Order: sequence, then structure tokens, then C-alpha cells
Amino acid sequence: QVQLVESGGGLVQAGGSLRLSCAASGGTFSGYAVGWFRQAPGKEREVVGAITWSGGRRYYADSAKGRFTISRDNSKNTLYLQMNSLEPEDTAVYYCAARVGSYREYGSEYDYWGRGTQVTVSS
Repeated sequence: QVQLVESGGGLVQAGGSLRLSCAASGGTFSGYAVGWFRQAPGKEREVVGAITWSGGRRYYADSAKGRFTISRDNSKNTLYLQMNSLEPEDTAVYYCAARVGSYREYGSEYDYWGRGTQVTVSS
């Protein structure tokens, strides 16, 4: 069974950076896509970005473009979300999710989810 475990969250000042990791296990991921999502208190979950595992095609939400970068290390079955120029509005629980096939922007189209990692950006 596919399992995803996020790590790397924490408290950072505005303008700082964090790198989140998503370690995947329980499958062969060449045919998968992985999305990064976030949910802030009182707000709906939203997509941050996504990547196809094999081809490396990437998608970024407007809020992430120019600041966040998704990368992967196939040898470690791990994906990363590098977040730069963080703002208080980026405070949320960040999740990675996986699905078979190409990436999607909507969380409902993903089958496997991690438990999330908290990111808090102070002003």
C-alpha cells in the first residue's frame, strides 16, 4: 500500500525558506503524479503544485509561482517542496498526495495522502 510521509515543516520568519519532503513507499511510482496541497485554519484545502514522477512535468498554483519549486529524487522515492520568500499567508498544514496518472489540481482526484506537516510563518 502506498504510504506518504511529509517532513520539514516548522516555524520561520517572513522572507525565510523551508524545504518540505515527501517520502513515498509501498509502490513503484513511475506512473504516479504527486501533488502538494495546503490547508490553513478556516480555509479550504488548496493545491500548491504538482509533478509527474517519471517525466517531471510540473504545475504550480499562482500563489507558488516564482517562490516554490518541486523536485524529486527517484533514488530515494522522495519529493521536495522548496519554499522561498515565505509570507504569513503561507501558514498552513502542507500535505503531499499521490495518484496514478497525470497530475490534477484538485485534491479529490488523489488517492493517497500523507498526514501533513505544519508550516508557520511569522511576520
